[in-house]
Amino acid sequence: MTITAAQPVLRAKTSPRWYPDAAASAAGVSLLVVAALWLSNGGWSQLATDPLDSTGRLTGLFSADLLLLQVLLMARIPLAERAFGQDRLARWHRWTGFTSFWLMVAHIVLITLGYAAGGNAFAELWDLTWNYPGMLLATAGTIALVMVVVTSIRAARRRLRYESWHLLHLYAYLGVGLALPHQLWTGSDFLASPAATAYWWTLYAVAAAAVLTYRIGLPLWRNLRHGLTVERVVPEGAGLTSVYLRGRQVDRLPVRAGQFFQWRFLDGPGWTRSHPYSLSATPHGHLLRITVKDLGDGSSRVAGLRPGVRALIEGPYGVMTADSYGGGPVVMLACGIGITPLLALLGELPYAPGQATLIYRARSESEIAFRDELEWFAGRRGVQIVYLLGGRASRPSWLPAQYADHADADALKQIAPQVAASHVYVCGPESWTAAAVSAAHTAGVPGERLHTEQFAW
Repeated sequence: MTITAAQPVLRAKTSPRWYPDAAASAAGVSLLVVAALWLSNGGWSQLATDPLDSTGRLTGLFSADLLLLQVLLMARIPLAERAFGQDRLARWHRWTGFTSFWLMVAHIVLITLGYAAGGNAFAELWDLTWNYPGMLLATAGTIALVMVVVTSIRAARRRLRYESWHLLHLYAYLGVGLALPHQLWTGSDFLASPAATAYWWTLYAVAAAAVLTYRIGLPLWRNLRHGLTVERVVPEGAGLTSVYLRGRQVDRLPVRAGQFFQWRFLDGPGWTRSHPYSLSATPHGHLLRITVKDLGDGSSRVAGLRPGVRALIEGPYGVMTADSYGGGPVVMLACGIGITPLLALLGELPYAPGQATLIYRARSESEIAFRDELEWFAGRRGVQIVYLLGGRASRPSWLPAQYADHADADALKQIAPQVAASHVYVCGPESWTAAAVSAAHTAGVPGERLHTEQFAW
């Protein structure tokens, strides 16, 4: 049964065009509000008499504000997800997190030195930790945040399994929660005025409500409503497995071709660890399909799933959908498992016959998936399918080694002469995608017609 070419029953809502600018402005305004509250509490005048303590207060306030903004960035707020995409939110979350962390470190150092007043700073830090209200909890929260930051460094992430990294990353919520009593009991800037108290309590409440609503409440409601279960598992060859899922009112899920869910399968130990898998077919009636490549982690379990196993979802996420298509020719570049969202998009995009080109990069013939469905698109909708086979080039390139003597952009223009006037969709491994995006830019594709999304953690 093929479900690729059907049209979705329910279309996800798009975000207003003004929303990205408004969200960015709101983040900047929050930092200005923090600075204004610090000034109103004598921060500027204190600089002359106690610069270390005053600067330490300000860095602590900025750190707390950014920490809560960081929580909001990854609270899975649907409006933010649709406006920015999860990969961009993840990058901002990372930058905001590191900035918040170093401001927190500066806060601890400056406050300690300021309170020590030239004395023993280590003794003062010990006294602050043990004798000031809420400081033991704040210390535990700081340790949790340090662990999150250390495991977020790229070198550390490469050594961790995704499941381990994800579990450790959840300690950020613990760190935020443990810091709250310290801020309310000993942070004079939090209680200096009704305005300061209202601002900080509101920001904490909004962050907590967003997490409870969108990370817990909405996924729970959707899983109870739709009750997805595995209908069948189909090997696709070369370590690829497709899973067909059925449930109640699946046609009411606000999911689009090109999007992905975080998946958990209740098939035994390890079910608590989620994995991002894209739909590999256009949503159709009461059936969904994902296709998973065995990468040696939790994805290897998918091939052993049995019919009837319950699936839990979070999402949908992703902005690489048909909403970004403004008509005209289409060029798609897929590498490996990156074919899955693009295959779904082939079934949903309303391109005219003969307007679409799919360039499919794989190491060998045996790794080409969905050949029958691709031939259906070629025959019924005039899609030009171009297979690029072979090992990696010795230089950063989206081309295989046998074509590495060609310039990346020139090769793209030779394969798809209309590329500069096309909507271009790219999906594949991070480094390959970066090379393909660079080639498309060089070939003349404007940024607003170049669509991609990364799932790297």
